Amino acid sequence: MADVHTPEQRSYNMSQVRSKNTKPELIVRKFLFAQGFRYRLHDKKLPGKPDVVLPKYKTVILIHGCFYHGHDGCRYFVIPKTRTDWWLDKINSNRRRDEENYVKLTEAGWRIITIYECELKPAKRDETLHILLKQLNQTNK
Repeated sequence: MADVHTPEQRSYNMSQVRSKNTKPELIVRKFLFAQGFRYRLHDKKLPGKPDVVLPKYKTVILIHGCFYHGHDGCRYFVIPKTRTDWWLDKINSNRRRDEENYVKLTEAGWRIITIYECELKPAKRDETLHILLKQLNQTNK
């Protein structure tokens, strides 16, 4: 099946996909700040430049998009019908890189909390943020 967009339209659409300061990231950051947590963003010194770094708690928070990180069992992760092989390679390489960064961070003594985009949709948001707060408070003790 051919793409319904022209190459120029497709290029524009893809250029609008952000890697930093996404809506899910902003939700988590705003929540953390309101709870009194202070953090760093995208620390280049750490493997994978984690989205949120809480140095005081030696914890990083990774906020993944369900599609680009291949969130299994998620309704937002649907393999495209066009250029399927290319997309699968891209998603699998993202997963591999995520795993490598996870191992490096763990070996360096960092705790990792991963939140997927779907967990921050309005229906699950409060529960997810409550769990996040609980995990961070356990680290604080």
